[in-house]
Amino acid sequence: MSGGGFVIAVLGAECTGKSTLAAALCDVLTGEGRDAVVVPEYLRVFCDAHGRPPRADEQAGIAREQSARIAEAASNHAIVIADTSALMTAVYSEQFFGDAGLYPSAHAAHRRCDLTLLTGQDLPWQADGIQRTGPESRVAVDARLRAALIRLQLPFSVLYGSVEMRVRAALAAIRRDRQPPVVAAATRWRWNCRHCGDAPCLDPLRWTQP
Repeated sequence: MSGGGFVIAVLGAECTGKSTLAAALCDVLTGEGRDAVVVPEYLRVFCDAHGRPPRADEQAGIAREQSARIAEAASNHAIVIADTSALMTAVYSEQFFGDAGLYPSAHAAHRRCDLTLLTGQDLPWQADGIQRTGPESRVAVDARLRAALIRLQLPFSVLYGSVEMRVRAALAAIRRDRQPPVVAAATRWRWNCRHCGDAPCLDPLRWTQP
């Protein structure tokens, strides 16, 4: 993020371990002596405060507040782990209200993030109050989110497995992202292995853009 801390956006459908990963990753980084902080998902804060999910007309405000909290944290910390970005709100708005109007502003806000991690659906779905709607919705939201990331040309890595496996993969993605960029001639999307980062490897568990 220009002029601020390194921002890691953790995205994913409901009940895919976003908050758990964000907290665990922050614990590891702070344990190494790094100045890292988590920005919680504002949607959860909103639902807890109002005792209900947001209406269609409240989606834009939630997206703006999420972005504002991320920006504030980035101005005060070296590493910011954002438990969702405005892009998730745009996806939810389209999924539940048929409104795709938040994508332009969400895209602009998300482009300020330095790294995007997507949590996979390999965890069992669990009910959790008013925020979660069901396993079918999780599948649909995940599909919309991946489609949006690809359509908007936002590179991302998909993390699977236990918390420990996801943290290791996240740390590897951070190290790769902080290396000098490699200019590649190809522009097509391709599969990369979550273990070795080698494109010819056939483990289809991670998307990157060359």
